[in-house]
Amino acid sequence: MESPRTLEQIIAAFDQQEIESVAYWSAFDTGTFFRRIGSAWSPAENVRHLIKSIRPVVIALGTSKILLRLRFGKARRPSMTYDDLCRRYLQGLAEGGQAGRFAPSPREEDDPAAWREAIMRDFVRVNRDLRKMLARWPDVKLDRLQLPHPLLGNLTVREMLFFTLYHQRHHIDVVERRLTAVASM
Repeated sequence: MESPRTLEQIIAAFDQQEIESVAYWSAFDTGTFFRRIGSAWSPAENVRHLIKSIRPVVIALGTSKILLRLRFGKARRPSMTYDDLCRRYLQGLAEGGQAGRFAPSPREEDDPAAWREAIMRDFVRVNRDLRKMLARWPDVKLDRLQLPHPLLGNLTVREMLFFTLYHQRHHIDVVERRLTAVASM
């Protein structure tokens, strides 16, 4: 994927990421979707973590820009590029960063197939809500306001969008690596 920069490119990247993500997560059979990968999260837990981490971004994008500025302040530096944000996030993880309150809570349901459908419906909904809220923002405002990130500190709204976009790709890559590692044991 070419690194997005403009609002239009970011929205297009989210469109493409949703298509790829839904295809990836939907390819698992129900048993594998809920089965932990060694001691790591199952694919379902990864999706639930993504939903849990995207929702606050959707809420922030739907909040009055004046309230966001009062609550989190004005950005005092230019936005990082997508690639720089990704490197910073990976560095934070390498230094021990974890999901914290965004980890999926333990949960089991009586009807795994129905629960899986509900999880995927929520995933699609939260991604569509994100794009809907984002479409209301002028490009220039993405660099003027900031939002708090639990690992990376204050990020401009543009950087938070870069994170949210990359985060979905990152979890697919992590699951793929873990599945490959488990299969080779």
